Amino acid sequence: MSGVGKSTVLRELGLRGLEVVDTDDPGWIEVVDGEPLWRLPRVTSLLDRPRDRPVVVQGTVANQGALYHRFDAVVLLTAPRAVVLQRIRSRTTNSYGKAPAELARIEQDLRDVEPLLRAGATHVVDTSAPLPEVVLAVERIARGA
Repeated sequence: MSGVGKSTVLRELGLRGLEVVDTDDPGWIEVVDGEPLWRLPRVTSLLDRPRDRPVVVQGTVANQGALYHRFDAVVLLTAPRAVVLQRIRSRTTNSYGKAPAELARIEQDLRDVEPLLRAGATHVVDTSAPLPEVVLAVERIARGA
């Protein structure tokens, strides 16, 4: 969900030594009939790699559920609507949500998509808590603590 702090949390987890992958970065997503979808072979290859530390994969796409069985945890980062909208209004690193149509899409996603994500999640973390608390909660989940 846009504005919940995914990028910020991912950056902090990387600083703590976890492997982090943002599937919003180029190469992870293909658009099929107007819908952004994970390139499943690429994500599967990532998950198949041997590793010596946890990997945290960030993304929200319609076909992510196809790989839920491959993840040790599926974490929904969430925040109250007012917090999300304030973050979107004030952020300077990402212009998404500034245009009226994008803001309407975010509102629709909060109403229609977040409940679906919540239903598929194994953990829910409220990102309106202080950032160090949020990062620690996600890190504990990633490390299986």
